[in-house]
Amino acid sequence: MSYPNQNPYGQQPGQQPNYGYPQQPQQPMNPYGGYPGGPMPGMQPQYPTVMPGGVKAARVLLFVLSGLNLIGLVLAVMGLGGVSKASHEATLDTAADDITAMNVGKGLLIAVIVIIVIFTATAITLALQFANGGSGVRVGTIVFGVANIILSLCTFPLGLVHTVLGVLVLVFVAKDEGNAWFNRPRY
Repeated sequence: MSYPNQNPYGQQPGQQPNYGYPQQPQQPMNPYGGYPGGPMPGMQPQYPTVMPGGVKAARVLLFVLSGLNLIGLVLAVMGLGGVSKASHEATLDTAADDITAMNVGKGLLIAVIVIIVIFTATAITLALQFANGGSGVRVGTIVFGVANIILSLCTFPLGLVHTVLGVLVLVFVAKDEGNAWFNRPRY
């Protein structure tokens, strides 16, 4: 004779009946409306379909940064023209120290122009990729923001606007809504 609680193949005490269906462990939902293994059956995940406001703001700030860089580029090229003219006048006077100083100044201005061109092209490229870019665009924008902040801190009084804009771009892209936008599925 067998007692009901001693059946090795039946339901054990303290368990819920499964009625022939395999039991699934309860998992917390992710912020997009599905479970970690995918969306809940019968439900579509909730991904952003429109670019969030913070991401739009970061995109606009990248365009503003590139515009400011273009203004700086024009000023640097004008300064290079002034250094070249002064260098030409110094060669007529044959002052060796002046020529060396002008050549160093010319080299620094050329390096600044190259850096400005690189940062401007990067800002424009990243801003244009916001609509369809993936997590690589987000990571690239974060790296650009950090590099922009570091470079603008080297020229602190003049680079204060770049520092503030770089911090804002970094914050807007690194927020959760930025993460959701750049990690959404693209078809």
